[in-house]
Amino acid sequence: MWDQVAGEAREEHVLAVVSRALAARPRCGPVVVVAIDGPSGAGKTTLARAVQPELEPTGPVAVVHMDHLYPGWDGLAQAPELLTTQVLEPLSRGEQAAYRLWSWVRDAWAGTREVPQCRFLVVEGCGSSVQPAGSYAAVSVFVDADVALRRRRGIDRDGEAYRPKWQRWADQETALFAADATRERADLVLDTSRL
Repeated sequence: MWDQVAGEAREEHVLAVVSRALAARPRCGPVVVVAIDGPSGAGKTTLARAVQPELEPTGPVAVVHMDHLYPGWDGLAQAPELLTTQVLEPLSRGEQAAYRLWSWVRDAWAGTREVPQCRFLVVEGCGSSVQPAGSYAAVSVFVDADVALRRRRGIDRDGEAYRPKWQRWADQETALFAADATRERADLVLDTSRL
């Protein structure tokens, strides 16, 4: 999953995201939401990890990983609504936000996590800028790469157990992004095929 990611983001990608975030007007109360979206294995987590420290000198930064919000292998379509109701709507009202954590080992919800007070909220993962969540994003980034490369990255990251689930998840991504026009609505589209 997201916490097993290795590699570095391209400097020009990081700078492009950070410059947009610093210039953006908040759309979620006082919080500038940076949504880093795209298909599995594209490099979203790698980019988010590089963006966070670049934004920190200008104010507190919190990060939400969508992998915590998906209710299992067939729950991708539900995640943008969960992000909206548990995180983005409360933050937009100036309230404390907390979201339920999905345990991939137990295949069930397991606890909650509070979102710390922040100036910037980086939300990374597939569906992070899909509506209704997308309307709260001050900056929407769509990260993509060659399909074969993304698959290899995903298997390297998640292990061979992920191989039979790859197409099942990819089919959900394709349907979700097509229905939402996610890539077309993005403020920034980045190709990480040459990291």
